[in-house]
Amino acid sequence: MPGTEATATTDLVTSYSARLASDLERNAEEQDGIRAELKQLEARLGALQQSHAVLMTMCRALRTGIPLRNPAASAGGNTAARASSGRGADGPRHRVPTLVSLVRAQLGERSGPCSCREIAVTLSEAHPDRAIKTTVVRTTLEGLVARGEARRIKMGHAVRYVAV
Repeated sequence: MPGTEATATTDLVTSYSARLASDLERNAEEQDGIRAELKQLEARLGALQQSHAVLMTMCRALRTGIPLRNPAASAGGNTAARASSGRGADGPRHRVPTLVSLVRAQLGERSGPCSCREIAVTLSEAHPDRAIKTTVVRTTLEGLVARGEARRIKMGHAVRYVAV
């Protein structure tokens, strides 16, 4: 029965060939599906990275004391609104300037670019009652740059700032 062996071998090769073709097609379809998922995940990752950058900028702004704008309170006797406006029940109060306003003023007074260390030293001398750190001044300056109120100038490895 040599002919039976040949047909069995041919049937086996045909069966394996059909199975391999099916497996190859399924593999290609799965690769296409994974590529599509990967594109979606990359788009989601990009959106998350953008959101992260915005959130980090907001956190830095809050840490540096950049004032947040609140909707105007009604004139109906809101004591919290009066306190934040600098007036209490006893009339005007002394307001302590924010670090942001002090740094902004220092930048405006200077005729050229200056380093954050120079600003920190000047502010520490002008306000000995306040603990002003160079790192906080740098963060404040970067917040001003982010808001377009200052410009960063790189000079080699040094960074200097100027008012816009």
